[in-house]
Amino acid sequence: MAESRVFSEDVNVDPPSERSVIIFGRDISTIPCFRNSFLYGISIGIGVGFLAFLKTSRPQLSTHIGFGTFMATTLGYWFPCRYNWSKQKFDAAQLQQALQQQAIFEGTDKERELTMKTEQA
Repeated sequence: MAESRVFSEDVNVDPPSERSVIIFGRDISTIPCFRNSFLYGISIGIGVGFLAFLKTSRPQLSTHIGFGTFMATTLGYWFPCRYNWSKQKFDAAQLQQALQQQAIFEGTDKERELTMKTEQA
């Protein structure tokens, strides 16, 4: 009876390929908020379009309603998400700069001056 052994070097395992979609020369997987915006937009647009079709039995009208809902949901989620992302990025940059300044001034006369000013205020 022949033994059937499989060694790891015998199996040609490819690493998982990075799935990226490039639109207009930009990888959309790197755009913040893109994935969630489109997932919410697609799912809600399909749901509302299907419900509109059940209510009206008019395919063209329900398609228009579904697509309009998709666009409204996608844009309605995209802009607040991007605003919050930009705000967090700006706040993180300010905090990083403040921490760098703190590291530079630590143990100097300038730090003592700054602590005196904050205690007086």
